[in-house]
Amino acid sequence: MTNEFLHFGKISRETWQNLHRKTTPPLTEHELNSIKSFNDKISLQDVIDVYLPLTNLIHIYKRAKEDLAFSKGIFLQEESKKQPFLIGVSGSVAVGKSTASRLIQILLSRSLPSCRVELVTTDGFLFPNESLIQKGILNRKGFPESYDMGLLTNFLDSIKNGQEFAVPLYSHDVYDIVANKKQLVTAADFVIVEGINVFQNPQNERLYMTDFFDFSIYIDADTENIENWYQDRFLKLLDIAKTNPNSYYYKFANMSLTEAKEFAHQVWSTINLVNLENYIEPTRNRAEIILHKAENHEIDKIYLKNNFV
Repeated sequence: MTNEFLHFGKISRETWQNLHRKTTPPLTEHELNSIKSFNDKISLQDVIDVYLPLTNLIHIYKRAKEDLAFSKGIFLQEESKKQPFLIGVSGSVAVGKSTASRLIQILLSRSLPSCRVELVTTDGFLFPNESLIQKGILNRKGFPESYDMGLLTNFLDSIKNGQEFAVPLYSHDVYDIVANKKQLVTAADFVIVEGINVFQNPQNERLYMTDFFDFSIYIDADTENIENWYQDRFLKLLDIAKTNPNSYYYKFANMSLTEAKEFAHQVWSTINLVNLENYIEPTRNRAEIILHKAENHEIDKIYLKNNFV
């Protein structure tokens, strides 16, 4: 085991899938396809082998949190206040965070029908493009300084304390925050927060985003594979944009295949890779569990944080 996984126990997919009783997945192939990002690959077998055991582990953590809150209430002679169970999902651009988060949302909703599960992406906490241009950092979109981290921590604090919060909406079609539109998030039983920055340390703050989370997941893969997935996604976005002049990618749609691949490689190597190596991957050890994906997108290894850490 390498030093970066020093505090984690490595579990093979074969061992992991045996930690949960085999069962029929609680969603159909059609439903699974509907939640997949269009460059991602996931099968119902992945749901059974990886995500159902993961969902069961989340149940265990939630029960443990509730038991501790109840015991503390007895000790302090106070009524324990119900709080939502917050789950953070992080990883590189194009690694499959969104698909994993939507799948976990469905599995939690169907395994605990009485519970409500909200899903929020941190894209909504990016500064609008106009603001990024004024700051001269539009080319660093996705880097820590491009997010309104104060607003993001206020959101997490509000949700943790049982309050609702209006989150700005971000559109990947227009590549910007959508004016006058928000997602109203209430303090549900579970709140999943997905984004490349959810484990980072807000600037000049003595806390990490993970301090708010009850369970945290990092989606991992070899850098070469992630770049291939990023390029594949970029080419598909260009193909879709050819008939949509309102799309941010429309201006790139007439590139030749060679030009598009070269452009995607340049963006990856000068922006996304730098962000991954300097800001995203260094937070990987703050996760409770790391899901490692192989070249075909299939999760082949699981790393679970040791109890003594």
